[in-house]
Amino acid sequence: MRALDAARLAFALMLLGPTAYAAEPAHDIKGLYLMTDYPAVTVRPGTTTNVSLRLQDYGLAPERYQLSVAGVPSGWTATLLGGGQPVGAAMPAPDGNVALQLRLDIPAGSDLSAHTLTVKAEGQGTSAELPIAVSLAKELPAKLSVKSSLPSLRGSPKSNFDYTLSIKNDSGRNLVASFAADAPANFETSFTEAYGTQELSSIPIDAGQSKDIKLKVRPPSATGAGHFPVKVTVKAGDASASTELALDVVGEPQLQVSGRDGLLSARAVAGKQSSIPIVVSNSGTAPAENITLAGTAPNGWKVTFEPATIDHLVPGKDSEVQALLTPSDKSLAGDYQANIRATSKGETASSQFRITVGTSTVWGVAGAGVIGVALLLMLGAVARFGRR
Repeated sequence: MRALDAARLAFALMLLGPTAYAAEPAHDIKGLYLMTDYPAVTVRPGTTTNVSLRLQDYGLAPERYQLSVAGVPSGWTATLLGGGQPVGAAMPAPDGNVALQLRLDIPAGSDLSAHTLTVKAEGQGTSAELPIAVSLAKELPAKLSVKSSLPSLRGSPKSNFDYTLSIKNDSGRNLVASFAADAPANFETSFTEAYGTQELSSIPIDAGQSKDIKLKVRPPSATGAGHFPVKVTVKAGDASASTELALDVVGEPQLQVSGRDGLLSARAVAGKQSSIPIVVSNSGTAPAENITLAGTAPNGWKVTFEPATIDHLVPGKDSEVQALLTPSDKSLAGDYQANIRATSKGETASSQFRITVGTSTVWGVAGAGVIGVALLLMLGAVARFGRR
């Protein structure tokens, strides 16, 4: 068994051996090298540009290397930077590198001929050189681009539609970009800072950089359901860019409460139930579902509804229910206020009704009877004693 286990282990090591060997980095490069990602650049006269460099040590002992730039045209300024400041020497660690920058200041009146500058690193018996081709070109035309991460939003007419726009300056010079939004009639639009509330009409953008702004679109409250396009245009001099946005407005109900024929008054009798017709209408742009009715009346009054809910009410239609209102039997004759409400998924409407309360007719009949009896007694007395 031990022999079998040993054989298995040896076989596994054989399988792992080539993989481990392949993972080791190759060490067949040795020496000092000056490198850059872009050994040929194009620069506009009158500007300053930086070329990133690396002084790479492969398998050499640490040494101090003197840095210089040869072939600099008359009037140009070439400066080697390390750590953000001018340097004249560098010392990379074995198998390490030092980051450098070649800064070129080119006068505005320079001719457009090409030039080759040579960066040198010289040590004791070891040196490296890197030629960099520099071409001069006239100013390129401005170029802009604009895009939105969420170009289409959905909401109700009461919503604010907020779009984040990224504007990029793809030209070789700094620009001031202005912007405008083309929205449907009566839609409110405003541009603000991406992380603020200050309204903007333009923004400066450095060459090759981008900035974010925010566009807020607010539709009129009476807007019906639909798909509405919004076009944003960005301009800077002769350059322009645009992007298409959209907002999908979903309808919502809008309830109204009134009496029949628009009346907001009714009559009732103390202690007796009265039926008052209530009309609930939907003037919105979407059906109202499960409309519940409720009422608030003076203390001791009772208010119920028949039916208590309206299941479905489409836009432009109305529905009539009966408010069953019973004033307190202790209510005095006079005018009172009752509030009738209709609610559907956060949409609420209400109206104040004036209720004129009178006393019961039973008491009126009783009073008339008492007065009649009194008159009869008086007439009888006059007839009896008038003969004397």
